[in-house]
Amino acid sequence: MSDHYWLTEIQLERIQPYFPRSHGRPRVDDRRVISGIIHVIRNGLRWRDAPEIYGPHKTLYNRFARWSRMIVFDRILSGLASCEEEPEIVMIDATHLKAHRTACSLAKKGLFPRRIGRTKGGLNSKLHALCDNKGRPLVLCLTEGQLSDHVGAKLIYPVMPNAKVLIGDKGYDSDELRDALEARKIKACIPPRSNRTAPRNYSKTLYKQRHKIENMFAKLKDWRRIATRYDRCAHTFMSAICIAATVIFWINQ
Repeated sequence: MSDHYWLTEIQLERIQPYFPRSHGRPRVDDRRVISGIIHVIRNGLRWRDAPEIYGPHKTLYNRFARWSRMIVFDRILSGLASCEEEPEIVMIDATHLKAHRTACSLAKKGLFPRRIGRTKGGLNSKLHALCDNKGRPLVLCLTEGQLSDHVGAKLIYPVMPNAKVLIGDKGYDSDELRDALEARKIKACIPPRSNRTAPRNYSKTLYKQRHKIENMFAKLKDWRRIATRYDRCAHTFMSAICIAATVIFWINQ
């Protein structure tokens, strides 16, 4: 049985409205090229090792790099997520993604940031995520590895949907975040830190649903080029994450 990945016609129809218009000569078959890109990212291959069935590997890489600069894959994920009804419960969390030496071996050049930082675990990036009550990613944000969860929450807060409850771990327990949520009438289900003089109450039953966002991170890291970062530029790595999230959670339903 072939292990090659192929988008179905229905899946292609769902993401095709977000593709940029073709200028001049018609583009090479979208289904074949996008399927090849997904195959490379899922299996952690070098672009030159892409199976010949997807066509020239340079075509795959050039399409991926060009559309990454145009944030096409980011728009696909946000577009599919916004088509759903606003959830009543959302969950927030973050995870570290190990940076391979090839991602940080050369000095930074150009305008594009790298989003690679140093922590006790070495060089890595940090993925902040906001999910719905089904564990599907709604908002993803890539930062340096040393950035705190609380600062990551500040980046996500402006685009957070108007849910009724936000579930998070102790890393998000701060008066500033709680006050910001209260201003939008969002109830915080966050365990208090041990050093709080006046502990806050939260629903332990509701908090048990937080495993869904942990499962989401685990599924993303099943893709080899997500679990270990090989891309030097943050926008290409973020595109790979958006592709994985789109395939796993939004078009394979």
